[in-house]
Amino acid sequence: MSAAADKPVMLDIVDLSKVYPTPKGPYVVLEGLNLKIGEGEFICIIGHSGCGKSTLLSMIAGLNEISKGAIILNNKQILGPGPDRGVVFQAPSLFPWMTTLENVMLGVKQVFPHATKKEKIDIAKYYLAKVGLEDAFDKKASDLSQGMQQRVGIARAFALKPKILLLDEPFGMLDSLTKNDLQQVLVDVWQQEGITAIMVTHDVDEAIFLADRVVMMTSGPYAKIGKEQYINFPRPRNKVEVMEDPNYYKEREGLIDFLNLE
Repeated sequence: MSAAADKPVMLDIVDLSKVYPTPKGPYVVLEGLNLKIGEGEFICIIGHSGCGKSTLLSMIAGLNEISKGAIILNNKQILGPGPDRGVVFQAPSLFPWMTTLENVMLGVKQVFPHATKKEKIDIAKYYLAKVGLEDAFDKKASDLSQGMQQRVGIARAFALKPKILLLDEPFGMLDSLTKNDLQQVLVDVWQQEGITAIMVTHDVDEAIFLADRVVMMTSGPYAKIGKEQYINFPRPRNKVEVMEDPNYYKEREGLIDFLNLE
């Protein structure tokens, strides 16, 4: 068990289902899914393509309608999108003609409307510096590499001061070197901020490095939680140290065995 397991419940997913109508009848993506996530916990969700991982994340984000059940964040039912949830997608969706600072400022202005202009700029600069972009405040998004653009996306999400951070395969399009670098950036900033995080990934090694708990979903349709595995490597974590830990391959085997059975 992880220490995070003893924390108060931040997110409670109750009997959740997602059904899409099709010409051949209803297609049930998720059915009767239940999951509790503790305050400050880092959860990774894994499963085969089509099992509904991203659908689940988009429902938590309030971007996808709930067919049945409820998602309760801090004792309030989620009925739509809101600034209490920061979202980082695979593609960061920046405005290419704007600078890195301007892209982050867009969200900051919405969430902190009563702050002074200087306070808003300071917030944006603080989180850009946290992800290693202190020398790129005035660079246009169109001039940034894919990895740097994703850094802006991560800074933008943290700058909203959300209650929960939702990450949908944010490093899926990056080369392995950039991916490793950004995984470390993410886990370091997350640790400092203490925000609850849920991340969808296909990458078993990524899940082991980042997560307090890995949630494994059964293959769709009618997908639900098949198994949960607590990851007990101490924090703060360093990727090389985690991979050299004698328990690393035991943790990995537990995830791979489940995926091979699905």
